[in-house]
Amino acid sequence: MYQILIADDHPMIREAIAGAIKQAFTGSSIDETDSLDGAMAYAEENPDTDLILLDLNMPGMDGLNGIVALRTAHPDIPVVVLSAEEDKSVVLKSVTYGAVGFITKSMGRDKITSALEQILEGQIYLPPDIIRRPDESGHRRRHDGPSIDQDLIATFTRRQLLVFEHMAKGKSNKEIGYDLNIAETTVKAHVSAILRKLNVHSRLKAILCAKDINFDQYLGR
Repeated sequence: MYQILIADDHPMIREAIAGAIKQAFTGSSIDETDSLDGAMAYAEENPDTDLILLDLNMPGMDGLNGIVALRTAHPDIPVVVLSAEEDKSVVLKSVTYGAVGFITKSMGRDKITSALEQILEGQIYLPPDIIRRPDESGHRRRHDGPSIDQDLIATFTRRQLLVFEHMAKGKSNKEIGYDLNIAETTVKAHVSAILRKLNVHSRLKAILCAKDINFDQYLGR
């Protein structure tokens, strides 16, 4: 079904993640490595790999620079960070460096497989509980990535703002539809309209734009 590489230097972590993936995605090919060099070599030999789960702290990674190295060498293979790190700034920087998602090792099996389903469907996954946290200073900070003209926000309908807010929390179209009691196809239409208004071509860039928006203010809460 899928070809997935787990790159982590802890055998027990690899075993646990592999078990979750095999149970959720029957028939998938799961391979393992314990270093960035191993991940690079695997990607070179298997260019059709569907996903690489990449630990931030294994040998060769040099922090977030490992994401850049892997994405630069193999831009067609999606990379998801697999980490014990739960710092909001690290999560956001990981996606600006090229990751399509961030999975924490503290997440339960069901949440991990749900996140992988979302990513394999072509969406971005960011851990909602971390994304909702305020910055440590208590103030909004400037984030890496695109900014948004505040006047532009006024052109959004209330429904588009609600969908945008849920997108910014890392929720999938299915989850947004459930929360807002609308069809998933309607959510997709709103997402497309949001991307057009922001003049961006990916969900990730839209999410990064949302980081400086006070949704409570614009939704009149």
